[in-house]
Amino acid sequence: MLRYRAPPLLALGMVSPLLTSSSSSSSSFSSNPNLITFNPSFLVLKPSPTLPSLLSSFHQKPTRSMTHSKCFSGPSPAVPIPTACEAQEVDSVSLVVVSFYKFADFPDHAEFRSPLKKLCQELRVSGGIILAPEGINGSICGSRESVQRVLGFIESDERLKGLRQVETPVSPEEEAIHHGHSSGSPLAAGEDAPFRWDHVRVKLKKEIVTLGMPDVSPVERAGQYVKPRDWNALISDPDTVVIDVRNHYETRIGKFKRAVDPCTPAFRDFPFWVEDKFQLPKSDCEHSNEEVEGKTVNPEQNSPPRVAMYCTGGIRCEKASSYLLSKGFKEVYHLEGGILKYLEEVPKTESLWEGECFVFDKRVSVEHGLEQGTFKLCYGCKQPVSDADMESPQWEYGVSCPHCYSTKSEEEKERARARQRQFETWGIIGGPDKGRRPKQSDKNATLPNSI
Repeated sequence: MLRYRAPPLLALGMVSPLLTSSSSSSSSFSSNPNLITFNPSFLVLKPSPTLPSLLSSFHQKPTRSMTHSKCFSGPSPAVPIPTACEAQEVDSVSLVVVSFYKFADFPDHAEFRSPLKKLCQELRVSGGIILAPEGINGSICGSRESVQRVLGFIESDERLKGLRQVETPVSPEEEAIHHGHSSGSPLAAGEDAPFRWDHVRVKLKKEIVTLGMPDVSPVERAGQYVKPRDWNALISDPDTVVIDVRNHYETRIGKFKRAVDPCTPAFRDFPFWVEDKFQLPKSDCEHSNEEVEGKTVNPEQNSPPRVAMYCTGGIRCEKASSYLLSKGFKEVYHLEGGILKYLEEVPKTESLWEGECFVFDKRVSVEHGLEQGTFKLCYGCKQPVSDADMESPQWEYGVSCPHCYSTKSEEEKERARARQRQFETWGIIGGPDKGRRPKQSDKNATLPNSI
């Protein structure tokens, strides 16, 4: 969901049934039955029902009995839109955040935007959703029942069934922000800001995750998924090249042991790194891994290396796996559910994860068990900052941090200060009348005399 020069809107993830753990021997991965074998053929889905017929099913009598686990592993039930009276009940219930995506052949995606946004607004579900010819990508917040109704509507389209989902907890402060009862942290302006808790955006784009190559399609081919419980054995094998496909501001605060960091400022830069610089010596980034110095990856060789990739929730590495396969790589694996699923399922005592995981919402970062992390957000550049960063003379709340101070002109900093003053004065960037229609002038008012 996204311009990747600054953090995008969403943290993404996926879930699926567990498999038994795999062997850690290096010779077992190409034939390991616990790793899902990629089938180059793919199903041709039946034509989906028309949108009017889908919408009509959502105006039936409401269904109230629902049970849920922490993560949703199957298709969400299609449930009707509640009445206005029912929608008011969400203030008194706890909230959940669900990140989801699905690659699919979705040429008529634009027709889905209006009914989907209307449903989210009626159910008071907030967040961000991207629709593109290659599928759907989103992260939404609301009551559990409301979120499930939105997911049920999405999956009522046959092409979008089986959304890859991850549910994450919501803190009391985040609930207060969602319901509009707190102004503890400013809501950054601009579409590159982490998604806001007070409204929903449904956008149309060329890709649901921006690689800059719409023709690269995980629907046609993708790497093999690896369950979180099998991930340690795979990345501990010395013959496996582990690649973090996230951006440099994410890898700066945490990554897996032995992981190679391409140091890319945006996901769309990943293909250039693969094609022009797919070598694994000591990188220019100070936090890159030195263990793989001297290794060179050449997909034109008869035996290209085994590659294991990961990202926050799975969507970027799934698309990156499709790209590597198109470049001649044979053994391409990616972490199912991404870092978020790994941190949820793998105990800290067994974990090979180091640091915290950046997420694209108000939590900023999470730790094992998806607990709230320690990083805050610089609203000047939308990058994570530590307590040490905030002790720097280059830190100015709402304006700059050590990671962006030297890249901003004095004019840009002054504009940021003005935005911050607006927020501190009115609790909203842009002033108290932002978003309101101008008052109609009194028709009977006397016009000033012309000069």
